[in-house]
Amino acid sequence: MFIFKETSRNAYNNDRSEACFRKNFYRHFKFNLPHADAVDDVLRDLSPEQLETLKAHLVSSLIEQKLFRKYRFLGQYHLIAVDATGIATFEQRHCEQCLTKTSKNGTTTYFHYVLEAKLITSSGLAVSLASEFVENPAGDDFQKQDCEQKAFVRLSAKIKKYFPRLLICILADGLYPNNTVFDICDKNGWIFIITLKEGNLKTFNQEAELLKATARKRTVYRANKTSRKTLEYAYLNNIEYGKRCYSWVECEETIVYVDGTSPSVQRFVYITNIPQTNENVMGTADSGRLRWKIENEGFNAQKNLGYELEHKFSRVSYPAMQNYYQLLQIAHMINQLVERSKQVVDILMEHSKQTIVDLWKKLIAYLTMFQCEESIPIPYQPG
Repeated sequence: MFIFKETSRNAYNNDRSEACFRKNFYRHFKFNLPHADAVDDVLRDLSPEQLETLKAHLVSSLIEQKLFRKYRFLGQYHLIAVDATGIATFEQRHCEQCLTKTSKNGTTTYFHYVLEAKLITSSGLAVSLASEFVENPAGDDFQKQDCEQKAFVRLSAKIKKYFPRLLICILADGLYPNNTVFDICDKNGWIFIITLKEGNLKTFNQEAELLKATARKRTVYRANKTSRKTLEYAYLNNIEYGKRCYSWVECEETIVYVDGTSPSVQRFVYITNIPQTNENVMGTADSGRLRWKIENEGFNAQKNLGYELEHKFSRVSYPAMQNYYQLLQIAHMINQLVERSKQVVDILMEHSKQTIVDLWKKLIAYLTMFQCEESIPIPYQPG
């Protein structure tokens, strides 16, 4: 369902009911298609940890095959972006683990949120490494709702469990510069590049501002047919915070467009436990900016490019909802690799207006319409 971007259980069942589709599917994949309701029954009973473990094994195999080797930061560290996203909203309580939010007019909304750790690359890959649902404990006796910060503690434990020897660089937004995150990274031997906003770490920001005039700097120029880009990097080392010393990194990007459009100016600031030099400051800031790939190539693709992340695949079972989420992550991983394969890339380059979305439509059309050899029997359709 997710690999073919069917968008819903009903859409999957509609294609499954076509004899031609079943025959072609069996011809290529050598197994029958169960009814979506039968799948749902299994996913209600299956422990979400089973699929989480399967996903971790799949990612481990890709790492062992050195698929991400050339994208490592400083030649060693895999870039792991951490961020949370909403996956479902309900007017009535879906389960005991629902988070709640009450508006000013007294309306209560029930929703589910998940914290993701995705291995990202400069080429656009965003592969789910581990997932942790932000969830309330069963019952009404808890003092505060679960939150992204608490979920990160559990998520980091999962990452360390599944990938104990993986060299990791954590990329995170302005919610994460705090001693809890710093302690976890220090304990696990991880490095980090975390967005630093004006309201974060007041004493650290104040000291960085006082020392900014003494910051070491590096300027880089880039140009193409449409624009000229100036990147001004600045950094400070050994700024003390919470009994440890960290580095401050700033990148100011100015883009001047050839067509006369108003210049674009952006400023990015990070805190990191990587000592900075003229040789690595550019890589540090550029890697920090790659955090956006968890939003664009990750959540945005899963919500708007056929996977329907926010669709309610299970309206009554929390374990099933978690399992559908894990299956979606696995399918997205597989599809990203397929879409970057030589065969697909060659097709896209051959036709300038060919898109991945259109290719997937044609794949479904082929399975539904193409009449294969009559000698191949129509698979049995239970249910």
